[in-house]
Amino acid sequence: MKTVLTHNAPAAIGPYSQGIKANGFLFVSGQIPLDKDGNFVGGDIKTQTNQVLKNLKAILAATDLEFSDVVKTTIFLADMNNFAEVNEIYGEIFGEHKPARSTIEVSKLPKDALIEIELIAKL
Repeated sequence: MKTVLTHNAPAAIGPYSQGIKANGFLFVSGQIPLDKDGNFVGGDIKTQTNQVLKNLKAILAATDLEFSDVVKTTIFLADMNNFAEVNEIYGEIFGEHKPARSTIEVSKLPKDALIEIELIAKL
């Protein structure tokens, strides 16, 4: 196993890594809308979703990967009523590439974020 760390995404806010490379895959920890300096990016679901995807892109890039290398994502939403807006932005980012995905409504996310996304990519 090898830990992935980039300064282009927020540092972990707990005892975990941004990502782990193992057995031919990159496992990326859930990202919430923090900028690379660790500041919370509030606002609406669109703003938060874009920041989360920016963080994921930075962690993928740290291992020379792109969204086209992603095989699975999990989206956690504080409110499933935001699903359509998230899905629209997600679709723009992933384009024709459609990894497996789960979307789950949760009662609360760290820092009261509206969204968190984790992913697995093929190295």
